[in-house]
This record gives sequence, C-alpha cells and structure tokens, in this order.
Amino acid sequence: MERLQKIMAQAGIASRRKCEELILQGKVQVNGETVTALGTKADPDQDMITVAGKPIKNEKKVYIMLNKPKGVITSASDPEGRKIVSDYLKGVKERVYPIGRLDYDTEGLLLLTNDGEFANLLSHPKYHVPKTYLATVKGVPHGTELDKLRQGVMLEDGMTSPAEVEYKDVDPDNKQSVISITIHEGRNRQVRRMFEAISHPVIRLKRISYGDLLLQNLKRGLYRHLTADEINTLRQMAKSAKPEGSQRRKS
Repeated sequence: MERLQKIMAQAGIASRRKCEELILQGKVQVNGETVTALGTKADPDQDMITVAGKPIKNEKKVYIMLNKPKGVITSASDPEGRKIVSDYLKGVKERVYPIGRLDYDTEGLLLLTNDGEFANLLSHPKYHVPKTYLATVKGVPHGTELDKLRQGVMLEDGMTSPAEVEYKDVDPDNKQSVISITIHEGRNRQVRRMFEAISHPVIRLKRISYGDLLLQNLKRGLYRHLTADEINTLRQMAKSAKPEGSQRRKS
C-alpha cells in the first residue's frame, strides 16, 4: 500500500505536488469512490485508480532535455493558442511535463519527464540543483553591483541566496553586456528580477545548464533523451544539495 499521490506521480500523471492538488479537487477515484484525503493509501496492482475518469497505468519513464525557443509557453496547453513545449516533442508518445518553468521570453535548457518522483526531487522547495543562465542586460554593471548578486539581493518575496556571477562579454557600442549567473533557487522570473534590482534589466535570457547537464550544441527547438548516467547524476546532485535556508545563513 502506498500513498495515492505517490502512485499517481510514479504513473506519470504529474509531479507529486500537482497530484495532491488533483486529489484535493476531487478528481481522483479509487474503486469508484472519490478520494479527497491526502493520506489515502492504495494498492496500484489491486485497486482501480482513475484521474478525471481515466484509469492510470504505468508508462515507460522518459527524461528529455529540450532547447526551448523564446516565445513558447512552458505549459500543457494555452488558451491564447500560443506555441507550447509539447509542440516540439514530436515522436514522444508518453505524456511528459516540464520540471519547473522557463518564462515565455526565456530560452534554453528545459527538462521534461513523466517520472513524478524525479520531478519532485529536482523541484523540491527545500533543495535546488544549481542552474546557470546567460543574461544579456542593458548597460555594463559595475563590479560592486555584481557583488550584490553574489551576496544576495532583496526582492519582494525575500532575500535571494548568493549567486555565482561573472562577465562573459561587453558591448560598449550597444551599451549592453552578457553576464553568466548561477542560482540555487527556483523563484518566478528570479534572474530577471535580480538584474532589475541592480538597475540593469535583462534583454535576453538563456538557460545553459542544469546541474552538470549542459545545453551545449543542442539546436533551438530540438530535444534529446537523457542518458542513464545523466539521470543518476541529477538524482545524486539533488539529494546532496544544501537546503536553501542553510545557504542563506552561511552567507
């Protein structure tokens, strides 16, 4: 017997937190009875479990890296009819969903899977795998301004953890520069808000790595499956990551 949300996540329905929301919304039934209690346990081999009327079944686990283009929604659907990430996953039969998000105007490395446990591990609010971005920003931030990012800056939702920051390119003619920034959190539009906090708004933003996983030469709009070694490395990195709070206290 296992918790219902764990069974659903393992079946590739969604992340465990999203599965909990589906249970609370009354969209899950066990043997024909609607379940809304998060502590409910079931036997996936014996019980009939349905989500929105459809029985769940264990799918082959897949792990995908997509080079998301700018102007694409990190979502399963969009009421405005804009392009979504699944439009770029031709040939993937399994129902996968993104691990975290990239903003509409942000491009680069995006992970997708149907393994709810894996997704939950990488996106757990207590631990965060480092993610690196290349940010093209207006102007050329002074060294002391970048030091603020390294120490942590105050945003409307609290102080950020220390970031790793370095110059990559400076274009004095166009009055802009490219900064590499590595963060250990997953707040909404965090990198953009951090640069706004030092008065150098982002013009272009691209995620180039997730832990030790590098985007490298994967072309925009294309995807590839992760290797077993890459999957295991991400698992181990997430398990060994320091709690967000301890990083902040150490700083």
